[in-house]
Amino acid sequence: MEYQQVTSAALYPPGPKGLVPGLQFLPFRRDPLAFLTSLARDYGDIVQFWMGPQRAFFLNHPDLIKDVLVTRYDAFHKGRALQRAKRLLGEGLLTSEGAHHRRQRRLAQPAFHRQRINGYAGVMVDYAARASSLWRDGATVNVADEMMRLTLAIVGKTLFDTDVERDAEDVSEALTEMMELFNLLLLPFAELLEKLPLPATRRFQRARARLDAVIYRIIDERRQSGADCGDLLSMLLLAEDEEGDRARMSNEQVRDEAMTILLAGHETTANALTWTWYLLAQHPEVEARLHHELDAVFEDERLPALDDLPRLRYTEMVIAESMRLYPPGWALGRLALNDFDIAGYTLPAGSLVLVSQYVTHHDARFFPDPHRFDPERFTPEAKESRPPFAYFPFGGGPRRCIGEGFAWMEGVLLLATLARRWRMSLVPGQTIKPHPRITLRPGRHGVLMTLERRGR
Repeated sequence: MEYQQVTSAALYPPGPKGLVPGLQFLPFRRDPLAFLTSLARDYGDIVQFWMGPQRAFFLNHPDLIKDVLVTRYDAFHKGRALQRAKRLLGEGLLTSEGAHHRRQRRLAQPAFHRQRINGYAGVMVDYAARASSLWRDGATVNVADEMMRLTLAIVGKTLFDTDVERDAEDVSEALTEMMELFNLLLLPFAELLEKLPLPATRRFQRARARLDAVIYRIIDERRQSGADCGDLLSMLLLAEDEEGDRARMSNEQVRDEAMTILLAGHETTANALTWTWYLLAQHPEVEARLHHELDAVFEDERLPALDDLPRLRYTEMVIAESMRLYPPGWALGRLALNDFDIAGYTLPAGSLVLVSQYVTHHDARFFPDPHRFDPERFTPEAKESRPPFAYFPFGGGPRRCIGEGFAWMEGVLLLATLARRWRMSLVPGQTIKPHPRITLRPGRHGVLMTLERRGR
């Protein structure tokens, strides 16, 4: 389904009008998902609005999204959100640009090659089985905390060969604090606000210091040991600049990459699994079919393994549909380096260009009855019937998430390991709604669920 080319002589696309254009930032800040959804509904596939003093354009068609992320990706830099994320992540893979980004991605890529990722499967299952053994029938758990703790331990062991479970509470609390404060960094003139001794600014700095302490401790322990463990951390510490004086990365450079991978590598998968448990609890027919697949594949009571992945098709479809409804990365921003022609308009240099996984994933043109939880949308035939960028939970193009293969395998294996033995029901009286910060969390207080041990 193609987008409609412009036929008018308008200089810019349609969009909301206001006496003070910059104030359009306020409804975006209050509820970005509702705001972007309303733009697509009211104005079409390309919309102009203002983000404070900056002209912004929102694109909501797979062809336009592909144009920005893939076809002409080099016409853009990352948008304001990720520029501001440097306050936490530094010049890591997620935030760096140009030659520096290409070099760092080359260094990190071997840790995410298929053969290397396959070797992580046993660790993922072992950690999930251990978490499962600690659960008790009838107990109430905060499933968001449980998934965060589990995925943090896995990324620490697989990519840094270290035990970060002792740091789980510190990391979780600090990360939650920073997520809540991140919107402050997106405000116009936030650079000035940061320099003021405001309580929010001080909380942000304290939270970052807590995360830094964990990362620098991991780096220091590895440097002191001198060991080459063949993991991502060793690759970063031993890498030399082949185009310069062959100097190795400083602690600060390693910190930026390690922070990015540690946080991105556990936060997104934990959120995807949390939303999956939330959805399964409300859709017993999907849950029953998932359990049927797991009981058939693991009839002999053994734990899941890498070789089981091809037979866990419905499990993978459940994860995929969960990430359609609640994509961990809910929007992407790009900054136009020069004037940019698209869909019959010219977007001026310096414009912010936004696309949203959340909005496009809920577009009825590509996903009929879009708010219904239906894993059947991800059969091979259904996927083939849609344009590629109708579904893009991991972005696209040269900056597509480097850990996508890792995340898919982890999500399927963890869900299979845990759902073999457990089902969960929502504790009554909660208000659960998407909480868009850097990622799409279920709110500051997580999701309380009651555990029920499954019989066969």
